[in-house]
Amino acid sequence: MIPNQNYRQLQENYLFSEVARRAAAYRKAHPERELLHMGIGDVTLPLCGAVVDALKQAAEEMGKPETFRGYGPEQGYAFLREAVKGYYAGRGVELDVDEIFISDGAKSDLGNILDLLDRENTVCIPDPVYPVYVDTNLMDGRKIVFAAATEANGFLPLPDDSLAADVIYLCSPNNPTGAVYRRDQLQRWVDYANERRALILFDAAYEAFIQDPELPRSIFEINGARTCAVEFCSLSKTAGFTGTRCGYTVVPEELCFGGMRFQKMWLRRQATKFNGVSYLVQRGAQAVFTPEGQRQVKENLAYYRRNAAVIMQALEELGVWYTGGKNSPYLWLRCPGGKPSWDFFDCLLHTAGIVGTPGSGFGRNGEHYFRLTAFSSRANTEKAMERLKALQAAL
Repeated sequence: MIPNQNYRQLQENYLFSEVARRAAAYRKAHPERELLHMGIGDVTLPLCGAVVDALKQAAEEMGKPETFRGYGPEQGYAFLREAVKGYYAGRGVELDVDEIFISDGAKSDLGNILDLLDRENTVCIPDPVYPVYVDTNLMDGRKIVFAAATEANGFLPLPDDSLAADVIYLCSPNNPTGAVYRRDQLQRWVDYANERRALILFDAAYEAFIQDPELPRSIFEINGARTCAVEFCSLSKTAGFTGTRCGYTVVPEELCFGGMRFQKMWLRRQATKFNGVSYLVQRGAQAVFTPEGQRQVKENLAYYRRNAAVIMQALEELGVWYTGGKNSPYLWLRCPGGKPSWDFFDCLLHTAGIVGTPGSGFGRNGEHYFRLTAFSSRANTEKAMERLKALQAAL
C-alpha cells in the first residue's frame, strides 16, 4: 500500500487547529486568565426560534410511522431547494431547482468539487485566502498559481494577461480580508474565464453580511457567469449552522467543459459518494428562508455587525490600518510595528488574553497582517477592544 505522497506538502497542522492548540496551551499554563476568542470564525448566538421550532416538528415527524423518512434525495429535498431558489429570486437571480444541491456545508463541497476536475488543471488561488482552497488541491497534486492580494489592490486581485489558469477560486466577501468585489471587478473575472474556458469556484459563504446594494452577493448577478461558474454557500454564518451543518451549491445547467455537463457530473458524484443532509436539518434550513426566519436571522446578523463596528472604532482610535468589517464579519489589520503575524498573535495572547488569527496562516501575503472576527459575544468584543486599547503603548 502506497499512501498519498501529496500529504507531505501540507503543513503539519491546519491553521485553525494550530490557533486552538496554542490557546489551549496558554490556558493550561494560566488557568486563572480569561481568554477572549476573536480568531476562529465560529458563531456565538444560538439558532433562531423559527429554526428550532422546525427542528422539533421534524423530530416529531421522524418518531411516527406515517411521517418517518429514511434515505432522502442526494440533491436535497425539493422543499429546501425551492426555498433556496426563492431566496435567489428575491435578489433577481433566477435558478432552476435542479441546479441547486443541498450539502452539509460549503467547506465540504469546495473540496468535493475537485472530484470533477482533472489533476492536470492549473488552479489560481488568491493569496491570502481561506486555507482549504490550497490544502485540498495540494492533496490532489494539482499545480497552484497565486494571485497576489495586497493593500495596493485592496486585497482584490484581478486577472491579467500573465495569468494562465484553468480553475479560479474567488471568495467575496473574502475570508480573511473582508474585502468585497464590485460588480465590474467580478465581470472582469467572468469575462476572463469565458475567454479562456476556465472555471470559477465562487465562495459566497458570507454574502448575507453585504449591506451595500451596489455590491453583488452572487456570481450569478454577473453577465456570463452561468457558463463559467459554480457557487458555494453556507448557513453556518448566515443562520448559526456551524454545529448543525447545512449549505448549498449551485451548478448551472449551461456549465459544460469537454462535452461534459457539470450539473450532471455533480449529481452523479453526489449520488455515489453522499447520502444527503438529514431530514431534520433540511427542515431547519427551510425555516431560515421563511419570512419569520429571515427576520430573526437578520437580527442575529445585525448583532455581529454591531460587534464589527466596535472593533472598527477601536482600531481607528489606535490608528491601526484595517479593511473589512463594513460588509463582512472579518476585520483584517496591519500588525502594529510591522510585527510578524505569529509574533503579534503571541503578543495578544500572552499580554491581553486575546486570541486572533495570524495572517501568515492564510498565505505569504498575509504576513504582517492579522484577522479578528465579529462572531464573539458583545460583552467579550467590548472587553477585548478595551484590552487592545490598554496595550496602545506597546502597539
